[in-house]
Amino acid sequence: MNQNELKKSLSQLDLGNVKYFDSTGSTNDEALAWAANDADDLSLVIADEQTAGRGRLGRKWITPKGTALAFSLILNPTPEEKLHLSRIVGLAALAVVQALQKRELSSQIKWPNDILLDRHKVGGILTESVWTGEDVDCVVIGIGINVAKESVPPDEALQFPATSLEQALGHSPERVEVLTDILNAFIELRPRLGTEEFISQWESQLALRGETVQVNPEKAPAITGQVDGLESDGSLRIRNEHGEFVTVRFGDVRLRPLA
Repeated sequence: MNQNELKKSLSQLDLGNVKYFDSTGSTNDEALAWAANDADDLSLVIADEQTAGRGRLGRKWITPKGTALAFSLILNPTPEEKLHLSRIVGLAALAVVQALQKRELSSQIKWPNDILLDRHKVGGILTESVWTGEDVDCVVIGIGINVAKESVPPDEALQFPATSLEQALGHSPERVEVLTDILNAFIELRPRLGTEEFISQWESQLALRGETVQVNPEKAPAITGQVDGLESDGSLRIRNEHGEFVTVRFGDVRLRPLA
């Protein structure tokens, strides 16, 4: 992967500017700094190697050189999109799912931000926002995808079983082609963000639906129940052991199947 290859592959997409790094600490950190200096909408930061990437809950997301996709997209939301900020993680997740479907891979979204192949994590999403007072200026969407098998951490470093596109396909796809398909799907899905159809589409790709799970909020008692679906803001709806519906909001939560 290099700057020229990226420019050629992405030239047909309606993006902002593109910054490529052979190596960087975190593409999200680079994007947040760029966003603070008035980056254009849909500007992209991508790195061949990421040495200090992060996921949710402060987890590390290391990207060995030449093995994975690590990129961050800067979204300058419209007034309408600002009404649906909590859906943006679903927008990114659906874009990844559609890109994998083009490769005949059936993936699912483990709420709120993981992409699964055969119940193994192949990718993750981290969204971070820049605010001025009570108004959001931009959202940075970090996406990491395990492409080559070498991108999968050793078992002892995993909190959830992981895999790669190479392990699923039997070969390692071109990373720039996967990136292009994800960005193209994101752009096509974006106008539907505020629609009921969007929530239905996200819900249809929900992993563990109907299964018994345990949700562990960071500062609240654990919740055990069956995954029922999504609320209109993208929150998770669980039917607990008493048959009551419980809404799990976005935040510091861990979702695990019990079987």
